[in-house]
Parts: sequence; C-alpha cells; structure tokens
Amino acid sequence: MSISFEDRVAIVTGAGAGLGRSHAKFLANLGAKVVVNDLGGNVAGEGGSSKAADEVVKEIADAGGVAVANYDSVTSEEGGQSIVKTALDNFGKVDILVNNAGTIRDKSFTKLDLKDFTALMDVHLMGSVFCTKAAWPLMMESQYGRVVMTTSSAGLFGSHGHTNYSSAKLSLVGLMNALKQEGTKKNVLVNAVAPMALTRMTEEFMSPKLAPKMKPEYVSAMIALFCAEECKLAGEIVECGMGYYSKVEIVEAEGAFLGNGDVPTPDEIGANWKAISDMTGARPYKNANAIIKGVFDKMKARGLVPEK
Repeated sequence: MSISFEDRVAIVTGAGAGLGRSHAKFLANLGAKVVVNDLGGNVAGEGGSSKAADEVVKEIADAGGVAVANYDSVTSEEGGQSIVKTALDNFGKVDILVNNAGTIRDKSFTKLDLKDFTALMDVHLMGSVFCTKAAWPLMMESQYGRVVMTTSSAGLFGSHGHTNYSSAKLSLVGLMNALKQEGTKKNVLVNAVAPMALTRMTEEFMSPKLAPKMKPEYVSAMIALFCAEECKLAGEIVECGMGYYSKVEIVEAEGAFLGNGDVPTPDEIGANWKAISDMTGARPYKNANAIIKGVFDKMKARGLVPEK
C-alpha cells in the first residue's frame, strides 16, 4: 500500500496548533487539499484570531501543498455548515473529516462550574456532531468518506479532575459506533484515535522525559491510514503515540445466568460476581442487536428458551 491523497479534500478542525496542525500538514504532504479550521482561541476555547489557521495554511503552501483557512467555531450548527461550505466553495467536495477541535477546563467535579462541563461537550461532542452532520449527506451521496473522531484515554479509562473532558471524549465513541452502522455500506467509514502527544493542552502535565518522544506526527500517521481509500476499517479505536499503536475494544464477558427462570435476589447476584465478571471469554459485538442475539443463543444452548 502506498497511500496518496491526490484529488482528495480533507477538513481538519482545530488545525491551528498541536495535533490538528500536524494532521493538516501530514495529509497535505500526501497530496490532500486541506481546509484548516481553527477559531484561534486559547486552550479553554476563549478568544479568537485568524492567525493560527493562516500560519498553517502558509506552511502547507510553502511546502508545495494546497490549503485554505476557516475560522468558524465548531460549537454551532451554522459553524459546522460553514466549515463544510468552505471545502465546497474552494474544492468542490469533501472526502475526509478529522474531528480534532477540543478544549480543556480542568477542575475536580466538586469545584467544576457546570458551564465548563457544557462548554466541553459543546466543543468535543457537538462540534463533531455539527461538522459530521454537515459533511455526512455529501459523503453518503458520493458513496465515499472517511471520518475520524478524537477520543482520549481520559474518556476510555477515566482521569482525575477531567469529568467534563472524559465525558465528552467517551461520548465520541458512541457517536462513532452508531455512525459506522449507517455509513459502512456506503463506503463512509468512521474510526477513532486516542492520542498521546505533546500539545498546548498536555504540555503542563507532561513528563519532561516523555515530552521529546511525543511528537504529534506519530498520531497523524494513524490518522492518515484511517483516511486512506485503501483502508476499509470502521468502528476501530486506536491508542497511539510515541511509536506505540494499540487497538482498544469494548468487550462483554461470557456472563452467567441466574435465578433458574425467576428474578434472582441481589444476594444471589453478589454471590456469583466472580462468574459474572470473569473476562476469560470476553468478546466485542458488532452492534447492540448482536448482544441481544448472543444472549438469546446462550439461553437456547442452556435450554432456557423453548424450542418452539
């Protein structure tokens, strides 16, 4: 496989710095025409300037690539539509959407103002929803599209003082899992990355020993694979950074049937917790219906469901 994005049009949100800047330049270097979206605010999403996006566009142009800037916020439906319109007005189509825009407002849940909770949901979740909703019909009609969500280990596994960020990031996994059901048959494929990289959002907490190894380009390489025409993956989550790439899955244990046809007591559930939580035979499911079918099949195998 020799990946090229010649004749492909990509949108990268939050592309004025950090991961987004790296993604935009990486895709452009491989031939994509790129919409560099960035509001130009600080890490909390406050303020705004065209400078960040303009500088990345210049870097891409200086390297022989093609890019245009967009300064809309992803936090409104109108913003998402305008970002996609920028791609259509300049390049005539949208093939790739990298939902990267994000902010942080860290505090313990006790001290957290709920406005700061909503603000992060607006950027991470709704920003991805608004941009994807604007691009989705175009991709479905052309029967081609690649969408990447940016989740996080903080969402997948939790992180102290990040209730707003963690909640927003895990919600993107649900969005991805639902969209893959609709898009895959039309060759519109949705995946997610959980980056480990040194950016404005992480530099304050980063170990000095790890920082030099955490180049955003390690993540951008994974983004490029997910965005390639040759890639047929959908619904995948990959933790990536520092040259490390690892698939993350949501799996369900083999489980246990209790009560012998009657509702079990809480005591019975507690007494069988070891069997309930045994992950030896754990496996992923393609969708929610597959879980129900799987449970039903187990019941039939145990004679818990009449044959007729």
